[in-house]
Amino acid sequence: MLGRFIKGSSEPRVEPTLQPTAAVSPVVPTLSPASDLAPHGDDFLTLKVDLHRHLIDRFNLAVLETASKGEILNEIRPIVREFVRGRNVPLNARELDQLTSDTADEMLGLGPIEPLLKDDSIADILINTHNRVFIERRGVLEETSIRFRDEAHLLRVINKIVSAIGRRVDESAPMVDARLEDGSRVNIAVRPISVDGPLVSIRKFSKNPYSLERLMAFNSIRQPMIDLMRIAVQARKSILVSGGTGSGKTTLLNALSSYIPAKERLITIEDAAELQLQQPHVGRLETRPPNVEGKGEVRQRELLKNALRMRPDRIIVGEVRGEEAFDMLQAMNTGHEGSMTTIHANTPRDAISRLEQMVGMAGMPMTHESIRAQIASAIDIIVQTQRLSDGGRRVVSISELTGMEGNVVQLQEIYHFVRRDSTAEGKIIGEFRATGVRPRFAQEAATLGHHFAKDAFNPQVPL
Repeated sequence: MLGRFIKGSSEPRVEPTLQPTAAVSPVVPTLSPASDLAPHGDDFLTLKVDLHRHLIDRFNLAVLETASKGEILNEIRPIVREFVRGRNVPLNARELDQLTSDTADEMLGLGPIEPLLKDDSIADILINTHNRVFIERRGVLEETSIRFRDEAHLLRVINKIVSAIGRRVDESAPMVDARLEDGSRVNIAVRPISVDGPLVSIRKFSKNPYSLERLMAFNSIRQPMIDLMRIAVQARKSILVSGGTGSGKTTLLNALSSYIPAKERLITIEDAAELQLQQPHVGRLETRPPNVEGKGEVRQRELLKNALRMRPDRIIVGEVRGEEAFDMLQAMNTGHEGSMTTIHANTPRDAISRLEQMVGMAGMPMTHESIRAQIASAIDIIVQTQRLSDGGRRVVSISELTGMEGNVVQLQEIYHFVRRDSTAEGKIIGEFRATGVRPRFAQEAATLGHHFAKDAFNPQVPL
């Protein structure tokens, strides 16, 4: 097997599609913070740079791109051993394996951040130029020892991310939303808009999608609240998930979608496809930015209009943020009940106000009263999520829209989170409570065979 990736081997050669070797920037397979090799410092860093150059010289890059990590490890292990022996570098077997693995990660994946992408305890990876990398773990930001060799190295990794989904980022288009193969969301900003160098934000998603029961284990919700949302989904009530950045809106939307019957056809609409629906009948649509000439843009509104022609039972919009709100409300009011979306807002009342403003962006000749009537008719439940000051994420409110009174949309809160105190370490102490209000759709749900527990809405009974 050795030699399939080596330049000049007897096997049929595929010409490299990358730039000539001389144009390849030195790449540093930087280690994770926990690596035993980190104490070797700059001398070891230089060794890895030289090793990478040595491998690039010997390997057929075009063929290499089709290989698995296991194949690459088998190919480069003897070369790495020979290279290290020739430099008289004292490495034990474990350190040699770590060096080989890091080098393979750099050649196959996203280099220095590969260990972070594999760590399920990390929720966000934040790259502030090539020499500072932060992570968020359990709601707390911390700086890592990981760094890129230079800005050219970071740009190489960025181009690998965006080219995989057919997008680009450069001076003429310095911002881009992208996604990784596992669905993780990526936002990138490069010069000239990022003054000090490229900024990359990666929002990771669990390989095993969260269920509401799993969220309950994290103290984000309680069983009666789960029962309410499950019944609401199964009774085809349209749900709006509201919250701030990083409050868990998309995670909750994924969890809610698990209660949609498998026999229904779902169409998802997103800026960057990240929803992980488990149903067998899902059609995924994604927006497209304009090309170099400023043409070819496909916005969420066009996707929503097209989705209506695709015979969906429900439409799930990853996040509503503009004029597409009008078409979404129309769909919810005309045969696509049970649809769901998320919105950036701090309270349920704010969410209604933001929806009203977004509908106004569509330029339709509608009065404020008629827009509010559309909202009250289309949306049944607003679920408010919040990221608390201690980093914990909670479902802090579940409210039902009950119609209009005058020109005001009426809301009744069913469950809420009550803060009581905080510890010396800043951890929030609180409890989930029912307000005593029973949802208006409870009777309708009962006719469909969905029943609530006896004390589900008793404010005197702790959840």
